[in-house]
Amino acid sequence: MANSSRAPGRSRRLRAALVVSAAVGLLATAGAVVLPGSASAASTLGASAAESGRYFGTAVAVSRLNDSAYTTILNREFNQVTAENEMKIDALQPNQGQFNYGNADRLVQHARSQGMLVRGHTLAWHSQQPGWMQNMSGTTLRNAMLNHVTQVATHFRGQIEWWDVVNEAFQDGSSGARRDSNLQRTGNDWIEAAFRAARQADPNADLCYNDYNIDNWNDAKTQAVYRMVQDFKSRGVPIDCVGLQSHFTGGSNYPSNYRTTLSSFAALGVDVHITELDIRNAPTDAYRNVVNDCLAVARCKGITVWGIRDSDSWRSSENPLLFNGSGQKKPAYDAVLTALNNGTPPTGNPTTPPPTGNPTTPPPGGGCTATVTPGQVWGDRYNTSVTVNGASTWSVVVAITPPQRISATWSGSPTWDSSGNVMTMRSNGSGNTFGFTTMMNGNSSARPQIRSCTAG
Repeated sequence: MANSSRAPGRSRRLRAALVVSAAVGLLATAGAVVLPGSASAASTLGASAAESGRYFGTAVAVSRLNDSAYTTILNREFNQVTAENEMKIDALQPNQGQFNYGNADRLVQHARSQGMLVRGHTLAWHSQQPGWMQNMSGTTLRNAMLNHVTQVATHFRGQIEWWDVVNEAFQDGSSGARRDSNLQRTGNDWIEAAFRAARQADPNADLCYNDYNIDNWNDAKTQAVYRMVQDFKSRGVPIDCVGLQSHFTGGSNYPSNYRTTLSSFAALGVDVHITELDIRNAPTDAYRNVVNDCLAVARCKGITVWGIRDSDSWRSSENPLLFNGSGQKKPAYDAVLTALNNGTPPTGNPTTPPPTGNPTTPPPGGGCTATVTPGQVWGDRYNTSVTVNGASTWSVVVAITPPQRISATWSGSPTWDSSGNVMTMRSNGSGNTFGFTTMMNGNSSARPQIRSCTAG
């Protein structure tokens, strides 16, 4: 339903890390990103996922953006969105050569206004084709498909973080074969051609293959997709990620080797995404397991549930989502949020070297020391972690150089002075390491300074 090298000098953006700034866009409603003067902890799905460098998103139907109850939950809880239908082929090009971007543009504009990341779904698919495309075949169809990929990816260039370039191209069952579709009949290289066209049209978006029933590592379909990705990577075909839809029928349908599947794809050098999660009757254990498995795989960049309330779901009679039809949180929501809150702060190689000039061991004060470890750095912000030694309860005073500002914190209880430039972080039972994200605001050289560490 639901990698080749870039041009010289063009670094690939780390999408998952961007959710920290996406969470900043939710400040007014989420209560999940800490601002000066606030001591709120992460209390929403998107902001909690952002603390581990990931996103937690949802599929959105543009027609429901007029429903205030729907948009309240959307804006509060999620930091990523996927168009449920508005970016599929029949919606965007109902007549050949006539593109209708109205609803898709509205969704993208809403998401970006809220600081949410957007997943484009989907550029090439055997289903939901308009009638004019269904009646095509051979070279004519191939050219029409490639033109659609090019036109759509170009239109949204710079606004989409991930494209589901090709969707559901393998058949179910034990054969591991490609699905027999009009696109497949244009030649076995059609998937590769679509990815190459997408890269050319939108060079900075991550390009994904997306499918259902590729959750169990032992299944023939899973293995077939794995072999395709392995082949693409070996030949330099531009593929950056694999999406597992994960439409589970219940606890028994969640495979015990799910984590193996995620880590095995990741080992090929691609990111993995859980793109359309819903589980019959929303069992807490299955939802918790999915989240924990994603958190355990560094290249699992995030989770998207396929709808907000049960009444919004394509499987509404099965009550598969985290909110009931009245918009109330279900036990599965609590299980997911708890699992996300138990995740770890983002780690990994920065896209640029961390600024220098800050001592790694600040001066002690009052019986404890605080040691700074630079974290990931992006174009407009960077992460810092601080480890306290010598005390189990403590307060650490951190000074920020204006116009830089702290936009997010984790694993501590912060307060700020009246200037907003000095933060006091106090232990809150989450351990002796806390972290925070600093927005550069044009100053890329300064680093936070530890003024004191006080025990008790």
